[in-house]
Amino acid sequence: MRHDPMLAILADLMRRVDGIASERGHVSVVRLHDEVDQIRHIARAFQLDEVEGLAGTLESALSLHGLGPVVLSYLDLMRDAIATEMPVATIIQTVVRTTPTIPLRA
Repeated sequence: MRHDPMLAILADLMRRVDGIASERGHVSVVRLHDEVDQIRHIARAFQLDEVEGLAGTLESALSLHGLGPVVLSYLDLMRDAIATEMPVATIIQTVVRTTPTIPLRA
């Protein structure tokens, strides 16, 4: 199986978003701003426009309002946008084929 670099990037972004969400209430506005800025830069580098836009909007909201419930809403939206970019696992059905046995004549 080949390693998909985009899948690794998406997994990293998801880990970052989940990390921010888990630290809510225990992180400073400055650190939160830095974390969201890193997400935005990664999203821009890999042309994940929706994630980049949401991260940019969250940065603006942080500048205006600081910490608050709006943060979780944006994190949920970013999580959904990242999940949308992830490939859906394809299920390959395996069929067991049996070859008919031919009886031997004596």
